[in-house]
Amino acid sequence: MEYLDLYDENQNLIGEKVLRSKDMKPEDGKYIKIVIVFIQNSEGKFLIQKTSKQKGNTWATTGGLVSSGYTADETIVKEIQEELGIVIDFKDIKYIETIKREHAFQSTYYLKKDININELVLQKDEVEFVKWLSIDEIKELIESNEFRKGNILAFKNLLEKEKLI
Repeated sequence: MEYLDLYDENQNLIGEKVLRSKDMKPEDGKYIKIVIVFIQNSEGKFLIQKTSKQKGNTWATTGGLVSSGYTADETIVKEIQEELGIVIDFKDIKYIETIKREHAFQSTYYLKKDININELVLQKDEVEFVKWLSIDEIKELIESNEFRKGNILAFKNLLEKEKLI
């Protein structure tokens, strides 16, 4: 069983937790935290994963829910290690922004790193496979409704804030 801390509209812990489940939805005015990271190589391509069937079988970036007792910063390092099998020092990751969603705060991070995808150890219950994709290829996935909806605004904001377009 995994619990998630709940936060108020100002991202302050409220001393309550919710059990993680597929259909969980915090009460109005209460939020969970989600983290995602966009990893870009020196060729300008992004490491995008095809999620497993139980995770929606969609294209997405690496990320996950912030478990109780963890910070968003700790969680993004943990998610990279769990999903991709690589250890990253947080000092190499750049915080981009936090978007307030209906029932969650989604923090977006950016990592510029060349990674050999043949050396990754994927978390098979979450990630089917990964590919390096160009910005245009990701835009095509967005247009064809194949990219995780919760990643789209964060991706567009990243491109703008980092002047990648």
